[in-house]
Amino acid sequence: MRKKALVLDIDGTLTNSRKEISPVTKSALLRIMERGHMVALASGRPAFGMRRYGEELNLHRYGGYLLAYNGARVISCSTGETVFQRTLPEELLPELFAFARKEGCGLATHTEDTVISAFLPDEYIELEARINGMPVRQAECFSEYVNFAVCKCFMTAPAERAAELEKILREQAAGLASVYRSEPFFIEIVPEKVDKGDSLRRLTESLGIDREDVVCCGDGYNDIPMLVYAGVGAAMGNAQPEVKAAADYVTESNDEDGIVSVIERFIEK
Repeated sequence: MRKKALVLDIDGTLTNSRKEISPVTKSALLRIMERGHMVALASGRPAFGMRRYGEELNLHRYGGYLLAYNGARVISCSTGETVFQRTLPEELLPELFAFARKEGCGLATHTEDTVISAFLPDEYIELEARINGMPVRQAECFSEYVNFAVCKCFMTAPAERAAELEKILREQAAGLASVYRSEPFFIEIVPEKVDKGDSLRRLTESLGIDREDVVCCGDGYNDIPMLVYAGVGAAMGNAQPEVKAAADYVTESNDEDGIVSVIERFIEK
């Protein structure tokens, strides 16, 4: 039996609309891990906000991995060790703060267990804190408060405005950071050339898993790099149109256990 790697986004993919892993999906994932296949979770979330799902799936027992911050930090669930990490250049933080203040959008990052907001938290930053089970703290001066290495910052704005800001910021941050949206209202800023696809490539190559044996599932813009890299890239039925266009296969939605169909078709066949 060839060992497969199944790599899953969390929100809108692994979890249903209630942010829960359904019993049917959980059973299918445990079944393939018992048979020796590897499962990893890849998300824009900080590691703190991913760990409860890793624990629920017993990834520490089965040798799974977490690709946090869109792949800027990769963690072994078996050992708890960080096996790969990239951080944003320090000189970028004041520029991001000035940009967000000028454009009137939200800006935040994370400590290990807290969301740090540059301004009064908006509804999107509050959402980020809530889904990760983290408190949010407003910094008096963001660029001075954040004097530690960070894997990711993010900006927030309504969807149409976020799309405009994403394009502008991508040009301004060229050479220093990669910029893309995870949700229509979240603009992710991570170290240059970091994305889920590149980090997945690094991980699977280090584990000796061939690209053709990698299966990925996702629904958001930031999932496209890993769907393109994978031997099979599966978009959820609830995925953004651009994500479906980039995928090899479109499965059912996250509320219809779309991951189970992918497992049955591409891993257990």
